[in-house]
Amino acid sequence: MGLAVDRLELGPIGTNTYLVRASAAATDAVVVDPSGDAATILGVLATLDAACTAILVTHGHFDHIVSLADLAAETGAPAYAPAGERILFEDPSMFTMPGVTVKPSRPDHWLEGGETIEVAGIPFAVTSVPGHSPAHLAYHADGHLFSGDVLFAGSVGRTDLPSGDWSVLQASIATLLDTYPPETVVHPGHGPETTLDAELQRNPFLADLRASRAG
Repeated sequence: MGLAVDRLELGPIGTNTYLVRASAAATDAVVVDPSGDAATILGVLATLDAACTAILVTHGHFDHIVSLADLAAETGAPAYAPAGERILFEDPSMFTMPGVTVKPSRPDHWLEGGETIEVAGIPFAVTSVPGHSPAHLAYHADGHLFSGDVLFAGSVGRTDLPSGDWSVLQASIATLLDTYPPETVVHPGHGPETTLDAELQRNPFLADLRASRAG
């Protein structure tokens, strides 16, 4: 049957929060990048007859963790996050836009990339993909890649932010292209889903990668 993935566009800048289940009939769900407010996420989960049993975070930028502290507290679900960005979770005010308040959080498991974790009955491969942020992670399961702000439909993550690096981001995207099949569905941190192949073929920011793989 494949994974069931529901996308919610939440928070102050329209960040994608994903509800991921092993199948449409599954009652355990993983929440990826909890933005917005916990009540909204829990309300949608209730309509799916599902409960949050784990939280995965791709990186520590404020819009991807707006409701992390509340969701973890209300559900007791363990949170997994990039070890190299711990300070952004403990003191989110370091990277939060004016007028937005994000509560500090303490994820239960710090990841480096290279791990495989099983949550809600789903094995996720964890890949280190820095460049947009210093320790950004991507999560892959059953042909679905949760890429955070590394790769979008028709675009890529910003590198003009603190700790951003264009050459490192290019290398991270190349890693994704080399690691996962071209038909892999990409669920980005903003905007619609796409596939790795579609981005390699048409994404204007991947011109150098296309040229290096031509012929």
